[in-house]
Amino acid sequence: MAVDTETVRRVARLARIAVDEAELAPLAGELNGILGWVEQLNEVDVGGVEPMTSVTPMRLRRRPDEVTDGNRRDDVLLNAPDARAGFYTVPKVVE
Repeated sequence: MAVDTETVRRVARLARIAVDEAELAPLAGELNGILGWVEQLNEVDVGGVEPMTSVTPMRLRRRPDEVTDGNRRDDVLLNAPDARAGFYTVPKVVE
């Protein structure tokens, strides 16, 4: 797949990016280079390779899926600039 200046102009317009006319041709060349590298990846034989989430085999730590209220209201309210009666206090925004 080759990218020409008209395609770059269209993509720039769709992405709402201002690109000068003088920059269209060099940008098309750069995009064609990137697409060339991506096409090289299609040549790699990955048959028999399992998908992985990490380069090192590891298992995620798990905890029991239990619903709790947290029992940390006072700790959370320490972050509030103004808290009263166990709630965040915010300025009135509606008259």
